[in-house]
This record gives sequence, C-alpha cells and structure tokens, in this order.
Amino acid sequence: MMKALLSLVLAATPASTVTQLSLPPPTGPERVGTVTAHLIDRSRPDPWVASEKVRELMVSIWYPARTVRGHERAGWVSPGVAERINPPGSPYALPVTHGYVGAPPAAGRHPVILYSPGFGIERTSGTVLVEDLASHGYVVVTIDHTHDANFVEFPDGRIATAAIDPPASPDEEETLLEKVVDVRVRDTRFVLDQLRRMPLARTMDLSRIGMFGASMGGTTTADVMLADPRVLAGVNLDGSFIGPILDRDLKRPFLLFGSDGDGEQDETWTKAWDRLRGPRYWREIDGTKHLSFTDFQSLYPQLGLPADQVEPVVGTIDPARSVAVQRAFVRAFFDRHLRHRGGGILDRPSPRYPEVRILP
Repeated sequence: MMKALLSLVLAATPASTVTQLSLPPPTGPERVGTVTAHLIDRSRPDPWVASEKVRELMVSIWYPARTVRGHERAGWVSPGVAERINPPGSPYALPVTHGYVGAPPAAGRHPVILYSPGFGIERTSGTVLVEDLASHGYVVVTIDHTHDANFVEFPDGRIATAAIDPPASPDEEETLLEKVVDVRVRDTRFVLDQLRRMPLARTMDLSRIGMFGASMGGTTTADVMLADPRVLAGVNLDGSFIGPILDRDLKRPFLLFGSDGDGEQDETWTKAWDRLRGPRYWREIDGTKHLSFTDFQSLYPQLGLPADQVEPVVGTIDPARSVAVQRAFVRAFFDRHLRHRGGGILDRPSPRYPEVRILP
C-alpha cells in the first residue's frame, strides 16, 4: 500500500546525489534497544496462502537499554525489504532508527505495549511512536501480519508478500475486512501467549499490557481488547472500526486519536463511542490526514514533492509538530492507564496543544 507508493517515488529518478531520509529522535531519557523474533503458530494454517501449513509471524521488540556501546543502529526495514522498496539508483537512502540491535536491557520490568500497523503496511511504519515510547521506559512489541503486510522478511531470507485478493463487490469487501480483523486478532493473541518465551521477557511486566495501532491496527486493538482481558488499555490512530467493537461494550480505557475530519465524523467512531464504557477519549489533530499517524508523516515531506502530492497524504501540519503532538498524547494515555500517573492533557483543552480538538 503506502510503502509500495513510497517505493515508486524512491525509484522515480536515477540518483546523482543521495538524500538520507531520517526519523525524529526519541524524546525520552532512555537509550533504546531492539531485537526481532520469528514466531510460528503451529495450531493453525496461514489464512491467506493455503500451501502454508503454519502461521508465521515476525515481531520486533523495542525496549529501554542499559547501554548501546558497541551496538549498531537498526535500519528502518530489514535488508531484503529495503531492496524491494528502495532499489539501486534511488536518489534516497532509507532512514536508520534510533534503536540499537541487541543492546542489553535496562534493569527493571517495564509495561508492555503491542503495536499493529495499517492494512498492507509493515510493523516498521510506526517507528516514530514506538521508539519514543521505549525511550520513556516501555517495552513495545510490533507485529507484522503476514500476507496482509506488503513485505515480511524471515530470518532465512524468505520474503512473504501481500496475498489478499481484492473483493469483487461491496458485500465481499465487508466480509473480507471482517476476516482481516479476525486474523489480526488471532495473530495478536498468539503474540500475547508468546511474550513469556520471547527475548527480553524478563524486562516485561505482563500485568501491565496496552496496545495501539494505526488505521486497521486501530480496530484490531479494540477487537483484541474485547477478546483478551490481558490488554488493559488501547489506542486507535485514525482507523475505522470493524467487527465486534461495533456491537459489544468495551469497559477498559480507550483513546480515539484521529485526523482532521473537516467537520465530518467517521460513522464507525460514533457507533463505537457509545460502546466504550470505560474511560474514553476522542481527539483529533487539525491539519492532519490519515497517514499522518505513521512514519510517512516524517518521511513524505523529505522527498521534495510538490505540496499537491504531499498534503493529501500527510496534511498541512508541520511534520515535526504532528509527531510531537502524537507522542505526547499517546504516552500520556499509557502513562495514566498503565502507570497510573500523569495524563492531565487528556482531561481538557491544553494551551500547549491548540491543534488538538476534543470530540464529540
């Protein structure tokens, strides 16, 4: 999806000079480590490719590091995926993250947050929020939904590609999207089951688990919470709701954090709002668009494209400001509901964040 669009832009012009793309640095006091894990669910076949008899997933774990000395910074995507989306001759170099591969973890046990990306997008697309949370003392586990994501690279070099056929009618589309969400919920619950066996498990406080996601990952978060009481608080970043959350009550804290609706509201948000029976928050950021809640908010404006190509994708808001606002509110929400402290900016309009509107 958007990463495929980005790859077309990156490959558009042969490079005489190469521009290094970058992500904004985390704001927290902790250095950040990161590792990946290959998970195999032998209890079910892959739901999208019939020949694959087990469900394989890739996750990344981001965490506070004791030291990063002697460790290299991780690339934004894995090497095989980088070759697919940024071929030789591109005028751009993909960003390097602020996470250090295999760095030793900081002492203590930290709250855990899961991240689910948008439909057709990889787990790396939320890095600007993920590594910031890790720098403030959270362990964040990002999930690739194989064959839903555009590309997923496994440790042996295999790259799984998107394999969900487009629907032929509106009725088929609704059925398909419900299946997509159901698969994602199953993926996420399997990841939850594996947390105790993962690298860095000793750094995780599994009594304090939250989840957030962008677009399809947002409704995935809500539907996971309905299915699994281990997830105590959730955030939907600008995703329409699909599935059980539209018909069942959710009694745990939830934040709806959306793009500028220009006075229009997503009907599924209105419906889901009435189903939220715990602490609930609905906020929108002026000047943003749907993909403002991904790394593309930072990356797209760096491509040197005209405004009429950039603004429909990531809006008119200053990219650095958009990221800063998102980081502040997402962290405030999890601080309040996983650490039971802070979160005052959630309660009322804040003069520090005048672009954030309280709805409904």
